[in-house]
Amino acid sequence: MSLEIHQFLCLSDNLCVLLHDTATGATAAIDAPDATPILAALERKGWALSDILLTHHHADHIQGVPGLKAVFPDVRVSGPALEAEKIGDLDRELGGGDKVMIGTHEAQVLAVPGHTRGHIAYWFAPDRLLFAGDTLFAMGCGRAFETPPAVLYHSLMKLAALPDETQVYCGHEYTLANARFALSVDPENETLRRRAEAVAALRAEGQFTLPTRIDLERATNPFLRVGEPEIQRSLGLENAPDAEAFAALREAKNRA
Repeated sequence: MSLEIHQFLCLSDNLCVLLHDTATGATAAIDAPDATPILAALERKGWALSDILLTHHHADHIQGVPGLKAVFPDVRVSGPALEAEKIGDLDRELGGGDKVMIGTHEAQVLAVPGHTRGHIAYWFAPDRLLFAGDTLFAMGCGRAFETPPAVLYHSLMKLAALPDETQVYCGHEYTLANARFALSVDPENETLRRRAEAVAALRAEGQFTLPTRIDLERATNPFLRVGEPEIQRSLGLENAPDAEAFAALREAKNRA
């Protein structure tokens, strides 16, 4: 595979990812939380930035764009069309069904609204790579800031339907806190318990817990398992429609 991935910390808990096509030299940043660490990573790698792929308009995902453009004036900035007015300065406005090329690698744009109204994700199908922004986290999901919770739930189900082996990169290193909450609503899940222990060990060593995998999320992420009787019992919502249970679970996490 000619796609090299470099993941590193930006701000306090944002995870930034650089994608580099070794065949062409094309390099993309997934979101732009902070120009300084991104530029430092590019310099260490000896890569020139050709693209910025934005997932949504929140400041901690876009505020590094001006600094990156100051150094790489020809960089192409792509992002969600529904949030173009809030982002500003987009070279390419994207929606679900569009495609993006990073060198020789094609990404499908998935519309995954919920966290924000126009949130998108990037799915490199041949490479089995998903860049989910703040829609799906390891053992968690984003808050539903700009839509009803059911909209976010259906976006998560779209991501959960991707192939088992899909590697998932998320916008933040929230996994340890997410694991604790997951155990509180799904305490008998042995796969979850083992994963939580492994996550705690990784974080104790200062290591990242991402990427995750879609099959692992389906097995341990309570927001993808809201139809399971044990989770519904923990919410006091037995036999509730999945979207209703999801809304209750998301509200419980908001209060945690």
